[in-house]
Amino acid sequence: MVSKEILKQNKESWEIVAPHFTGVDALPNYGPFAQSEEELHLFEDLQGKKVLEIGYGSGHSLRYMNAKGASELWGVDLSNTQNEAATLLLQGLNPHLFRGAMETDIGLPREYFDYVYSVYAIGWTTDLQATFDLIYSYLKKGGIFIFSWDHPLYAHMTSENGRLLLEGSYQEEGVKVMENFKGEEVDMMIYKRKMSTYLNQLIQSGFLIGEVIESEPGQNYDGIEAEVSDRYYSLYKARKFPATMIIKAGKR
Repeated sequence: MVSKEILKQNKESWEIVAPHFTGVDALPNYGPFAQSEEELHLFEDLQGKKVLEIGYGSGHSLRYMNAKGASELWGVDLSNTQNEAATLLLQGLNPHLFRGAMETDIGLPREYFDYVYSVYAIGWTTDLQATFDLIYSYLKKGGIFIFSWDHPLYAHMTSENGRLLLEGSYQEEGVKVMENFKGEEVDMMIYKRKMSTYLNQLIQSGFLIGEVIESEPGQNYDGIEAEVSDRYYSLYKARKFPATMIIKAGKR
């Protein structure tokens, strides 16, 4: 069920923290230390394709899609701040940018898009099933949905002096509150879900799962020595356990 309370809280917080994410986790990159689209080639020929981004942020992924030949750029994002940033970045590209929640029907066209994609945004939804159902409805028959997010087990992997430890219960799903998010005086509320939840709810929406990638560090990190680090995202940690999952699914 869509949580209006969480959406309201997170929207207010995103207006403040959005600048921290300008150009971050945007195509061709799929996430922290992850392999890139230039390595994975999950999208086929984008020439003339209609694309929809869920959580377009500062607009950098849509700009990448334009450079690859996409004919129509569409997106939905909860934040007014992100909308203003993306509108400025995409001037002259005629994007169709909407402000709204990914888990609610805001009137986007059905059976219209060749690709729907999302880079590090899907996990913010308050209703994963509703979101996947809507995305399925937006796609043409044979259309493709690609998204990335934290590997669900990664959040439980902590590092102490370079030793990886399992913290908390992976089995327990539910809302987690992140206080002082990005160092700002705001709280963010996010759902913790298992890998099986993402996969099973994709299947329940009607998707055919094509690829599941538990990403290793991308090629741009080759030859870089990974210093021991206890940071949440670190190359040291990502070389031992995938930080990012990337899932590709198709409409039957």
